[in-house]
Amino acid sequence: MFNRVFAGALALALPFAAVQAPAQAQEKVLKAVMHADVRVIDPIWTTQTIANIHGALIYDTLFGNDADQKPQPQMVGKYEVSPDKLTYTFTLRDGLKFHDGSPVTTKDVIASLKRWGAKDGVGQRLMGFVTKMEPVDDKTFTMVLKAPYGMVLESLGKTSSSIAAIMREKDALTDPQQQVKEAVGSGPYMFAKDQWVPGSKAVYLKNKDYQPRTEPPSSFAGAKVPGVDRIELVWISDPQTAMSALINGEIDFYEAPTNDFLPLLEKARGVKLMKTGKIDSTQGFIRLNHLQPPFDNVKARQAMYYLINQEDFLRAIVGNPKYYKVCPALLTCGGPYESAGGREWMKEYNPKKALQLLKEAGYKGEPITVLSATDHATITPATQVLIQAMREAGINVDAQSMDWGSVVSRRAKKDPPAQGGWNIFVTTSGGVGSANPVLHTWIGAACDKGLFGWPCDAKIEELRNAFGMAQSEEERKKIANELQARAMEQVVYIPFGQWDTPLAYRADRIDGIVPNTGLAVLWGITKK
Repeated sequence: MFNRVFAGALALALPFAAVQAPAQAQEKVLKAVMHADVRVIDPIWTTQTIANIHGALIYDTLFGNDADQKPQPQMVGKYEVSPDKLTYTFTLRDGLKFHDGSPVTTKDVIASLKRWGAKDGVGQRLMGFVTKMEPVDDKTFTMVLKAPYGMVLESLGKTSSSIAAIMREKDALTDPQQQVKEAVGSGPYMFAKDQWVPGSKAVYLKNKDYQPRTEPPSSFAGAKVPGVDRIELVWISDPQTAMSALINGEIDFYEAPTNDFLPLLEKARGVKLMKTGKIDSTQGFIRLNHLQPPFDNVKARQAMYYLINQEDFLRAIVGNPKYYKVCPALLTCGGPYESAGGREWMKEYNPKKALQLLKEAGYKGEPITVLSATDHATITPATQVLIQAMREAGINVDAQSMDWGSVVSRRAKKDPPAQGGWNIFVTTSGGVGSANPVLHTWIGAACDKGLFGWPCDAKIEELRNAFGMAQSEEERKKIANELQARAMEQVVYIPFGQWDTPLAYRADRIDGIVPNTGLAVLWGITKK
């Protein structure tokens, strides 16, 4: 049955078929199908998960958070913190070289951290405490804070978008609002840009000069061993085709199989499923544009809560309740800072009331532009559920259909919808990052310095700062509850639940997978 399914589906997957012959000539090749196609090569410019999976292969970070979300040195060999907790001194470990052969220096590191800190929400918060970063020599630099901040190392080692990737200084000096043109890092794999075919495949070659750490791998911490000669991220948009490719041995690794297919994968010979971490891997949510009408009005944003029945979204995305969880909250349910703050906003599904409140906020039937991804396994069905609820409410929906890569590009535009901007898009966030108020990029409200949608609220930012400064877990939990209540009142985004999708792989062909909730880790994998 699987051969017949695959044969029929493969006829629709010409880009995949076209890349088979070269790959078979390689002795140790990992072929993986991810949740999305690699369209952006700059992990700082975008929060797109696939861009950061790409980035984590080729760039390294100063620290890496382990499976317990505790920061461990990665590029750093040693570090010291002054008694007043205001000065951090970092020394790079030996043997760090970029893929072009040049040594990694503190000039590269400082420029990279400044660029990351200008774009990423977690980086912005950290840099808000930093008064200066200065090189001591080529391997040692200092970071001086204006006040003690308890999330310095966790921020540098985070395992969700966007990672604090260390680039060459000349690349890191690129305007954060512009994409870097080259992808040259110091990580375990090198990006073969000349073999990159958007819509088909992205290729990574083993960095033979890479010197892994000696500690056991744990999420982003420990040894990053390039275990194969070549990694091919092959893009197959159709989930059934991807599943059949795994079952038939055409690929080795399938990051995000559709939950409907999990029973088949569980029974397939040679295939195994693996949970990616201790808490749910994904949170889904709806982002509203706070800059453009009608959602520049908080009452209009609050009206949208009445369009959300999380079960509708989760059934469309996941189907099996075994793998999903209703969670009317912004901080991950099941995480250390799970909170009840603000949950009252999501107690009622009432499309008529949503339209009534929109009208009270000044909505007069103007088209509301929704960026509707057509090729994403989870975002596509979730967007369709939202559009249907909006239309049932009587809202004038302008659904702009496009691939996910185009959504990523267009959501960065601040123009009015009629001029190429937008009102709404649907996306997801990693469960681990969403569990911590500081690492949770999307809960921020840093105005024009924040993420797409640009929520703007000083109180939210004050509370996130307070969380980072808190001296006890009891204090952190209290602040987290207050933060979530405020963020839901201001509608930084609207959650529609969380779920866990195990990854699938050919256990008879590969080994050494490092589980990580958030960004899939592909180093460490070896071919049998």
